[in-house]
Amino acid sequence: MKMLLRGGNVYSGGAFRRADVLLEDGRVVAVGDVSDAGAEAVDVTGKHVLPGLIDVHVHFREPGFSYKETIASGSRAAARGGYTTVCTMPNLNPAPDTAEQLEVQLGMIRNEAVVKVVPYGTITMRQSGGGALSDMEAMRDGVVGFSDDGRGVQEDAVMEAAMREAARLGRPVVAHCEVNDLLHGGYIHDGEYARLHGHKGICSESEWRQVARDIELVRRTGCRYHVCHVSTKESVELVRRAKAEGLPVSCETAPHYLVLTDMDLQEDGRFKMNPPIRSAEDRAALLDGLLDGTIEVIATDHAPHSAAEKAKGLAGSAFGIVGLETSFPVLYTRLVLEGVLPLEKLVELMSVRPGRLFGLGGTIEPGAPADIAVFDLGARYRIESADFLSQGHATPFDGWEVQGRNVLTLAEGRPVYRDASFGGSGIVA
Repeated sequence: MKMLLRGGNVYSGGAFRRADVLLEDGRVVAVGDVSDAGAEAVDVTGKHVLPGLIDVHVHFREPGFSYKETIASGSRAAARGGYTTVCTMPNLNPAPDTAEQLEVQLGMIRNEAVVKVVPYGTITMRQSGGGALSDMEAMRDGVVGFSDDGRGVQEDAVMEAAMREAARLGRPVVAHCEVNDLLHGGYIHDGEYARLHGHKGICSESEWRQVARDIELVRRTGCRYHVCHVSTKESVELVRRAKAEGLPVSCETAPHYLVLTDMDLQEDGRFKMNPPIRSAEDRAALLDGLLDGTIEVIATDHAPHSAAEKAKGLAGSAFGIVGLETSFPVLYTRLVLEGVLPLEKLVELMSVRPGRLFGLGGTIEPGAPADIAVFDLGARYRIESADFLSQGHATPFDGWEVQGRNVLTLAEGRPVYRDASFGGSGIVA
């Protein structure tokens, strides 16, 4: 199958330029002034053609929790948001801690996913956060890395052993950093909003203390190490120093930490996630980290739950919000249009850098996979969570007026989403 994307503003080589893109057999064939009479021509004049977005941190809840999300619904939400590759966390039942358990998930992915879905294996057996390590060697070829996301590995010796094994296997450890002894039953940031409204807070040290420990273990082991959902100024500084030292350390943050602070909270479960939305000072440090290259990745931590699980306010609701269908327009509206980040930097953070760090693509150039998202950056609309393709609907951005709509997603050259505004009716895979 041949397709010619004609006349778009194409991101290639670090910048946007007006160009055509010829695709054939799932690959990019040419970028520039291209003609091919045998190709299906798609006019994308006035649109921006991006390498498909890459999210290295999502929860698709299957196997085990399909009432929250499935691989089918999650991957369709990803396609709608412009994502062509996502990496699924192992908070599952069965947890992927052996090759046999991993295969349960891989079979579902082969049958149901409309975009590329690459799983993580657990760090520990049954994702216990301690005790015996998972069978990392047996899972190596089927996973993008190893994580116990949802809980921090509490035992130093266990994390060191995991890092040594991951380094031997050439896979990263991707860490949820949280010291259990410092949580004290908290569920939002231990800041001004918690004090004003009588809520139990989660202190920043519960995150950054484990980041500091793990960086020391990287010094000993040489393991490639990535910190999940960084939310505190101290964590940003620790990663900054580690990178300056030349250690193989990277990190991600998420859209909600970049555009909200704890004083934006409402008494609603759609504002509850872990780590929590933190202070204005933390938000400023995160933005500085994006600009100076300390934070190389924006991930969504897409974490759907049922409506009942999110209907119990800040104290009683489950941790987690959805983000695949809102992340780009929220960040384009609040960061690019407001002059905080250039558009090229946002594309780098949401596609190029995660692709490079995790070996997942993220370019539009001859020979690259034809993973592409076409955005109408002039489109203005209101986020309506009731219309999400995800089974989860909890988002702090419900009702926000945003700009920038994905109108076409191609996964290895196959159209998997076409928006109604672009002559489609949604998922076409």
